[in-house]
Amino acid sequence: MADNAPQANRFALDPQRRIAAVAAVGMNVLKPVMHFQIAMLRMWADSIERFAGSYDKGVEEAAATVQENAEKDRAA
Repeated sequence: MADNAPQANRFALDPQRRIAAVAAVGMNVLKPVMHFQIAMLRMWADSIERFAGSYDKGVEEAAATVQENAEKDRAA
């Protein structure tokens, strides 16, 4: 029985090591969540960029149509 006591103490962690172990586990859990959030932000930013490009293209087409109509009115 006396031989088992040192083994029991070997597995007992001091408070600083226990806190470090809990922090390490927490960071390992947090890493995939952060990767997922970053991926979602990248997709969101890509969607906004595509929308902005479509918006600019639409504005340019509308301006060209207005300009063509104005030129036709002047010619007539």
